[in-house]
Amino acid sequence: MCPVKISVSADMLDGIGADIAEELRKRGHEVAVHGALNDDESNDWARASEAAARDVAEGRADQGVVCCWTGTGASIAANKVPGVRAALCTDAYTAQGARRWNDANVLALSLRTTSLPLLDEILDAWFAADVTDDEDDLASIDHVAKIGRG
Repeated sequence: MCPVKISVSADMLDGIGADIAEELRKRGHEVAVHGALNDDESNDWARASEAAARDVAEGRADQGVVCCWTGTGASIAANKVPGVRAALCTDAYTAQGARRWNDANVLALSLRTTSLPLLDEILDAWFAADVTDDEDDLASIDHVAKIGRG
């Protein structure tokens, strides 16, 4: 995959929180940071995740990565932003499927359960996956977009 702009948030630097932005930069991506990764912002998981998701929804980033202790709060907050399809991924297979079958544009991760080796596997799968061209899957992705628009 070609380098892309990625907006990243974390509510703390525990676990992979201190490493996620640098890992993405090592892969050649341009990274914007929010929450605990940015000294000028609140490290609250809801606000940090919203900021990263808005970057994606408003075109300042191609994709996002949102992190909190379990990943659930970050994914919930990100999914409240119209146009965002955040997926909480705990393994490479889920990350690949989220990109392929759901056209997920925000990866949500748990700071508690994601080790550095697992992070590497998840990111490899996330960036290697292409969105499906299956008509049924595309219709489902479109339906989810319509739900988000009310």
